[in-house]
Amino acid sequence: MAAGRSTAQIADMIYEECSADYGTTRIKSQRLAHGIALADVIEQVRALFARDGKSQPGMGETLLSSYESGLKRPGPEYLHYLCSVYRVEPANLGYDGPCICGHGHRMPGVMRGDSDGNVTRIDLRNSHRELYIQPAGPDPGSAANEEDENILRTSLLTVLTNPATVQAELAAPVLGAIENIRRRMDETLVSATVSPAMLDQWEEALAGFGRQYMNTPPLRLLCDVMLEFSAVRKAMDRRQPIDLQDRLCHMAAQLAGLGGMIMINLGDHRLARAFFRTGRTAADETGNRALRAWVCAREALVPLYLGDPREALNLAKKSRDLAGQTPCAAQAMAPVVEARALAMLSGSGRKDVVDQAKRALSRARAAFAQMSANEKDDATFGYTERQLYFHQGDALVKLGQALEADLVLEQALTKYGPSEWLDPVLIRFDRAKCKVLEGDLDEAMEIGYKLLSELEASYRADIVIKRADELAKAVAAKNPRHPLLEPYRELLKKPNPEASLANLDTTVALATVSSGRKSSRSDKDNSAAAEALEKLRLASEREAASPQPPATATPAAAPTPSPDPTDTASPESMTGPGEADGSDDSGPLASVTPITSITSPRTGQEG
Repeated sequence: MAAGRSTAQIADMIYEECSADYGTTRIKSQRLAHGIALADVIEQVRALFARDGKSQPGMGETLLSSYESGLKRPGPEYLHYLCSVYRVEPANLGYDGPCICGHGHRMPGVMRGDSDGNVTRIDLRNSHRELYIQPAGPDPGSAANEEDENILRTSLLTVLTNPATVQAELAAPVLGAIENIRRRMDETLVSATVSPAMLDQWEEALAGFGRQYMNTPPLRLLCDVMLEFSAVRKAMDRRQPIDLQDRLCHMAAQLAGLGGMIMINLGDHRLARAFFRTGRTAADETGNRALRAWVCAREALVPLYLGDPREALNLAKKSRDLAGQTPCAAQAMAPVVEARALAMLSGSGRKDVVDQAKRALSRARAAFAQMSANEKDDATFGYTERQLYFHQGDALVKLGQALEADLVLEQALTKYGPSEWLDPVLIRFDRAKCKVLEGDLDEAMEIGYKLLSELEASYRADIVIKRADELAKAVAAKNPRHPLLEPYRELLKKPNPEASLANLDTTVALATVSSGRKSSRSDKDNSAAAEALEKLRLASEREAASPQPPATATPAAAPTPSPDPTDTASPESMTGPGEADGSDDSGPLASVTPITSITSPRTGQEG
C-alpha cells in the first residue's frame, strides 16, 4: 500500500487510517512512517543541539511520548528541532504557526510562502548541513562523496570520448577521488555503534542476570532482561565487525534463552517457546555447538512442564546430538531431561524404563565430570552439582523410587545458599511427594502447607503453584478426605500468603465447628485438622518472634507424631519443659519439633 509513496504521504495515510480508531497524532505518524523508535528521534535531536553548540536538551523518551499522545505541546525550540529531524513543517506535525527559524525544513533552499502569499527562496548554501533521520532506503551519500563520484564519471566520459587523452592530465584528480572513496570505506568498516568495552559490560550484566535467576522475582528479572535484550538488538541492527557481531549473537541467544526460562516460571508457555525459537536463531548464527545445545536443552523443559514428555524427549535427544563430543552443560542437562521424560511416559510400573532412565542419569553424571569449572558454577548458562542432584531426585520421584529420591533431594538441598529460593522450594515439594509415596500423608501436607505459608506473593510463580497442586492431587488420590487437604487448597488459591497466616485462626475455628455438623468427615478427622493447623500456627509464631540465626543448611528434622485427639490427659501433663510459666507457647503441641527448615524469601534466612 505504501509502495511508490514518499515518507510524508505515508505519514498522512497513517494519520488518516489510525487517528479515529487509535488516537494516532500527526507527530506520531511521522515517526511511524520513518519506521524508527523514540530513542532514535531523541538521538538525532541531541546531535542537532551538539551541532549548534548548545547544551544537551532535556528531551527524553517520556517527554516525546507525551507529545505524541497529545498530552503536551513542544515549545518553539523543540518544535524547530523536531521539524528539522523529520524534515517537515509544523503543520505536518499537527501544530499551527510558522517555525521560529523562519525557513522551511524539507530541504536546503526550500521555497515557502510568506504572509502576503509571495514566494521567497531561502538561500541555505552557506549553512551547516542538517542531520536528519533517513527512512529505510539507499544511502544518499555525502557531498564529498558525490563530488568524488562526479570526478570519476567525468574522467570515464573523457576516456570514452577521447582515448588519446594524456594519462597525466587525469592522474591527480582521479587518484585523489579514488583515495577518498577508499578511505571512506575504511571508515565504514572500522566504525561500529558498540565498542569491545561496551560488550564486556553487557556480558557482565548478562552474568549478573544468571546469578539473579535463582533469587529474584521472575517478573522483575524479566523486565531487566528485556531492556538489555532490546539494547543488544539495536546494536545488531547496524553493521558490526565480525568478532563483535558474533559476541552480540551469543548474548542474544543467551538473553532469549533466559527470557524463555523466566516465561516457563511465569506459566506463559507460548511466549517461552517463542523466546527459545529466537534463541535458536541467534545461536545458529554463532555456530557454537555448546550454545545451540544449551538453548535446545532449556527448550525441552517447556513440553516437560506442559505434560508432553515425547516432545521433551525428542528435544533432549536433539540437544545431545547438537553437543556431540563437546564437553558442555547440555551434555549433562539433556540426559537428565531424557530421564524425567521417560519417567513421565511410563511412571513407576516398568522395571525396564526405570533401568533406562537410570542409565540416562549415569550418562549425565559422566558428562558433568567433564564440564569446565566455570560451567559447574553457573546455574543458568551452565549446570551445577546441586541442579544435577535436584533433577536426578525429581526423575526418581516420577519413577516411584521414594527412598533413593529422598536421599538425593536431601543432598541437593544442602548445596543451595540461603538467597536461592526457586529450586529449594521445588525440591521440598518433591520431598513431600516422597512422603506421599511412603504413605506419610500428614507430613507431606505439613511440608506443603509450610512452604506455601512462607512464600511471598511475588514468588508464587506458576511453576511453584503447579508443584503445589500436584502435591494436593497426589494426596487426594491416596485419601480424598484428608483433614489438611481442604485448608491446603484454600491456601493454594490465596494470592497473599501473609493474609492466609493472619486468617489461620478462622480456618481452625471453622474446622472445629464443622465437627458438630452433619458431615461425611468424622469428629476425629475434624479434630485432627484443627490440631494440625494449630501446630502450624504456633510454629509460625515462634519463628516470627525469635531472632533468626545465621543461615545454615540443616537436614530435615524427624517430625514428632501428632498427639491422639482422643487423649484425655490434662493440659498440665502435656506441657513441655520450660513452658509452665504461662507463656503463649504452652499447650499440647508447643513442644513439637518444627518440620524441615525452609529458606524464607522475605528474610533470606533459614526459617
